[in-house]
Formats: sequence, C-alpha cells, structure tokens
Amino acid sequence: MMDVFSNIWLGLTVAVTLKNLAYCLIGSFLGTVVGVLPGIGPVTTVAMLMPISFTLEPTSALIMLAGIYYGAQYGGSTTAILINIPGEASSVVTSLDGHQMARQGRAGPALGIAALGSFFAGTVATFVIAFGAPPLAKLALQFGPAEYFSLMLCGLVAAVVLARGSIIKAIAMVLLGLVFGLSGSDVNSGVRRFTYGFQGLADGIEFVALSMAIYGVAEVIVNLEKKVDENASTAPVGSVWPSWADIRYCIPTVLRGTALGSVLGVLPGGGALLASFSAYTLEKKVAKAPRNFGHGDIRGVAAPESANNAGAQTSFIPMLTLGIPSNPTMALMIGALMVHGITPGPRVMTDRPELFWGIVASMWIGNLLLVVLNLPMVGIWVRLLRTPYRLMFPAIVGFCCIGAYTVNANVTDIVVMAFITLFGYICLKLDCEPAPLILGFVLGPLMEENLRRGLLISRGDPMIFLNTPISLGFLIAAALLLLVVAAPAIRRKREEALVE
Repeated sequence: MMDVFSNIWLGLTVAVTLKNLAYCLIGSFLGTVVGVLPGIGPVTTVAMLMPISFTLEPTSALIMLAGIYYGAQYGGSTTAILINIPGEASSVVTSLDGHQMARQGRAGPALGIAALGSFFAGTVATFVIAFGAPPLAKLALQFGPAEYFSLMLCGLVAAVVLARGSIIKAIAMVLLGLVFGLSGSDVNSGVRRFTYGFQGLADGIEFVALSMAIYGVAEVIVNLEKKVDENASTAPVGSVWPSWADIRYCIPTVLRGTALGSVLGVLPGGGALLASFSAYTLEKKVAKAPRNFGHGDIRGVAAPESANNAGAQTSFIPMLTLGIPSNPTMALMIGALMVHGITPGPRVMTDRPELFWGIVASMWIGNLLLVVLNLPMVGIWVRLLRTPYRLMFPAIVGFCCIGAYTVNANVTDIVVMAFITLFGYICLKLDCEPAPLILGFVLGPLMEENLRRGLLISRGDPMIFLNTPISLGFLIAAALLLLVVAAPAIRRKREEALVE
C-alpha cells in the first residue's frame, strides 16, 4: 500500500513539472476540440500528432497523447447534448437523453452532470490503474513466450468478437493486419516477405503511414460524404451547474457507470465505446422509477459519460503492463513507445517508473483541467462548431502527408499511405471496421517473435503452448469466445446492428 502511494507521489513530481503540465494542457485542449468537432476523433488526431511527439521526451509525448484520448470523451458530450450531433462515437448514447434535456431548457444541468460524472469516473479510474497495474505487471513478469503468444492471440480474438458487424469481415481485417505487420525483411534470416518486389517495403510498412492513411485520410473522406446540417441551432445553455437534487439523484448512476466502465476498459476491443453503451443499457434496467430514458432522464447522461471516461483511462492498464492494446488508440500509443525505443510490457513499470507513474498522475491532473475547459468555455465550443468540415479536410490531409514523411524522410511512406488510404476507404465503404486491422498490425510481429521463441525453447514442440496453465487458459478463453460469437443468436444480433 505504501509503495503505491510513494509511486503516486513520484508520478506527481513528474507530472507537475512546468513542461509536462503544459503538454497535459495541450493534450486535454486538443482532445476537447476533436471531441467537439464531429468526424475528427482521437485516433485521427493521435495519428496526426504522433510525428511531433517523436521530438519530445517519451513521458511528455505520452502525457500529451493520453490527454487527447480522454479529453475527446469530454468534448464529445457537448455537441451530443446541444445539437444532437455526437462528436465522438462513445457520445452517441449521451445524445439520447442529453439533447432531450436541452430541448426542455436543461442543457446546462446536462453538461454539468456530464463533466462532474466524467471527473469522478476519471479520478476513480486513475486509482484503479495505480492499485491494479502493479500486481498485474508482477504477474506479467512470470510470463514466458508461450504465455505472451496465447495472450496476444486471445486479445485478437476478443477484438474480433467485440467488433461490430460480420465476424468474417472482422477476421479478414485481423489477417490483413497480420500480413501488413509481417511485411519487410525477416529479422532472423533477412529474407524479404510480403514486399511484392517493391524495394521501399524492405523495412516494412511504417506504422505512422498506416494509421494516418486509415484513420486520418480514409475516414475523413468517408465523413465528407455524410450530410451534416451546418445550420443546426444550439439550445440555450444557462447555468452549467446541476442542482444538489440532480447530483444526489445521479450518485448511484455515476457509481455504477464508473465501476462498469473501469472493468470494460481493460478488455481487448473494449474502451469508451463499449463502456458507454453497456452502462446505458444497465441503467435502463436497474434505475429506480420514475424512468424516463430517451425523453430527458438526467441519469441517461450520467451513466454513459461516467462509463466512457472510466473506460478510456483503464484501457491504459493492458497497454502499459502487458503491451496489449485494447483499442486502436492504445495501438497508436504502443507505436509511439516503440518509436521512442521503449518495449511495451511489464518492464516499463520497473525500468521506466517515471514514465509509467508520470502518465498515471497526469490523468488526474488532466481530468481536473478538462472540467475547467468544458464548463466555462461552452460558448467557444459552440462557435467552433460553425467551422465547415470541408474546410478542415485539406488541413488534415496536409498534416498527414507531412507527418508520414517526417518520420523517416522517405517519399515511399507517402506512396504507401496513398495506397492504404484507397484500401482503407474501400474497407470503410464495405463496413469493414479498421480497428481489428490496426490491432493485428501491432500484435503480429510480437506474436511471431514469441511464437518463435516458444518453439526454440521447446525445440519445435508445439505442446509448449498447452503445457503451461496460463497459456492453456488463454487459448481456451479464445476458443470459447469464438464459439460464443459463432452462435446463431449472437451472429444475428451482430448483423442486425450492422444494418441499423
């Protein structure tokens, strides 16, 4: 217990330095902006800013990128409540009751309870990380190549299970991500594979080029095709502080949302989106009467907003302790760590404690900054919404091209980005979710490395993956997940969700 508090104190001494405070503020502010603006999510912004982060110290870079991620969860609720346009996917559920409250003249309390619920959830999630990550990291130190391979395989299967739509498409995207990740020269033999005779792919596909192509350019092109009412009027806000009666009414809701979001954020494929939908569904079933969900029930705002912020922060646990990304943004974070020469996994906590605990402490500071940014500056965010999306598109494409080039000063990365943009656009039009591809791309080389190590240790005997209890447990869990998602009732629900 004392070790945890001493580590938190170490993190605070790192996070409160003037430089790191500035980057935490920048990340939180940018996250709020991208959350407010429909069509530009945290994944796109993290992908665009990743080349800039390479020039920073690793701790400062991760603090800024983390602020963008959880800041977007705050900002997305503003447009969802005021004009019924969720700035973030995780804010879709918030709009159901939040906008109805705004139409009833209660936009202020809706915004206030969203900010306060998110702050409380973020604070709790920070302590969950502080107390939960060390024992998980100690357990991970006992992992060998077999356990890591099985864990990563289970993570990919979970990503397939939790992806929306067709399971066949999700599996195909994972396999494509694995192929992209394994392209280039083999580390052991030097033989080139999946390069198709293209000299520029000898070193493999650059992660920044891939992420910018899919989440930067391709997704923006798809968003340009969507019609958005630029003349949407915003409801009057009024006082943004909810009454004590509203706060007391929402306390059980916020507690349930925080607990559920904290758990779901750790799961591979989970995070803020899954947490917000699950919390809203749970609240509709267990909330005390009178229930008025869908017609302006303030608990319909408190539940998803507390859950999505808790889920956004606890998704850092598997990324920092196991090196397993639970969602595309965490995959980008792992890419940022690798570029800085840091191998994601349990060694981060022991070898770079200032990095790990600095990020953890900065999350609480960032959540405090977000309350200050969101409540008094609502008017500024509303005016920002009047910027036509078509005017932001050229700037986004320009940033992506500059970013892809500056990583290696290689024109080939621009060509690769252009090709993958076309590929990503086709995938998005075919309703193939790109998240499994990104996870497959990041985990593919790591899975191959641990597979080879395991087989070398066992002298080619594949039973090594079944002989250890932990590895066998992860493989059984992966098989059960595939059986569950293959069930006719589950498959039918996925297809119905895709149609909707």
